[in-house]
Amino acid sequence: MATGVWISLFLYFGVMIAIGLYAMRTSTSSSEDYMLGGRSLSPKVAALSAGASDMSGWLLLGLPGALFVSGLASAWIGIGLFVGAFFNWVFVAPRLREQTVHYGNAITIPAFLANRFPTQALSLRTVSAIVIVIFFAVYTASGLVAGGKLFESAFAGVISVEGMTDYAVGIVITLGVVLAYTVVGGFLAVSMTDFVQGCIMMVALILMPAVVLFGEGGGGYAQASQTLNEVDPTLLSWTEGLTIIGWLSAVTWGLGYFGQPHIIVRFMAIRTLKDVPIARNIGMTWMGISLIGAISLGIFGRAYAVRNGLDVADSETIFIVLADLLFHPLITGFLYAALLAAVMSTISSQLLVSSSSLTEDFYRLFLRKEAKDRECVNVGRACVILVGLVAAFIASDPESMVLALVSNAWAGFGAAFGPLIILSLMWPRAPTVPVPSQAW
Repeated sequence: MATGVWISLFLYFGVMIAIGLYAMRTSTSSSEDYMLGGRSLSPKVAALSAGASDMSGWLLLGLPGALFVSGLASAWIGIGLFVGAFFNWVFVAPRLREQTVHYGNAITIPAFLANRFPTQALSLRTVSAIVIVIFFAVYTASGLVAGGKLFESAFAGVISVEGMTDYAVGIVITLGVVLAYTVVGGFLAVSMTDFVQGCIMMVALILMPAVVLFGEGGGGYAQASQTLNEVDPTLLSWTEGLTIIGWLSAVTWGLGYFGQPHIIVRFMAIRTLKDVPIARNIGMTWMGISLIGAISLGIFGRAYAVRNGLDVADSETIFIVLADLLFHPLITGFLYAALLAAVMSTISSQLLVSSSSLTEDFYRLFLRKEAKDRECVNVGRACVILVGLVAAFIASDPESMVLALVSNAWAGFGAAFGPLIILSLMWPRAPTVPVPSQAW
């Protein structure tokens, strides 16, 4: 492996850990600081943190892989997600920011729901926390699978550990770096690293499709379209071979946004209510550019592979294959860092939300009601490690598919929390008397 690749990756890892150490010194003194950043996120950090924690490895692996195989019909997933994210910012973000403070200053989604519906508080909070921990273990596993695939494809045989495959080594390295900055720095570290990672991801998704399409061997848009038509004319069709059920399944992915705790918790942490529209505009612009880049990478990557005789055994590794083939090692390392950024930004967010639920909605609720903030911060750190190890076990199967794991967790969260969050924020007959969170 070229030295330039390692230089880029070590710089990336170093920046992530440095941010974690900075956050540890400034925002880990209380539970609210560690789990919600003291509700002090600026609009740009909140926007890119929400986007980067949403757009996991599926953005650079799963979605391009689906486009690579089935063409533009799979792009409806991205369109549905864009529309769903917009409505999430419009309807959920401002109300959740305001009401989580108003109803007992809740710092977790289960605590907010318990305060909002006090007659069912204990059961609602407990079940919500269980759902969060179970599905985030699966969701986190999807990110570790992406990290494992990166190291298996790009670093085969470079990092050898006796008794471990390249895939397993990739999982260990990915999880280890994420744990390093998440455990020490908490929510602020996760959000700040998300911001940096979101910028890296967007640049990569502009650079890669442009080079694939217009660089040497690309041939431009006309040539790429001709190649795809020769392979399979349906690849350039938005509807060919797509049933009504298939189309609905794709576009309704966006409805899941209302119930994704790792995304909507960013709304709770925005600095002020008036910052929400600014964050929305920044976040939607970032998401639009990133989705267009991922769709272009998948469809034009297929044309490039055909024209140049590339054998892509796993469609979800097209980003990795092209990064290694087309760029100088320093740029290749940057592109690998972009993939790791997509993976790590989501893993860290999911680990922290799971840890928050285990700490606030189990430990503090049932085991140690009188636990002080410092104790809860330390318990939260232990829970981050615990959930990470469970996710690593789930991800240990190298045949796992990123998009399949994401779809299971996404659907689970969307069904479990989506309707309840909407009702709690917008139903006029819901309880309106604030209930202190300590009551539960």
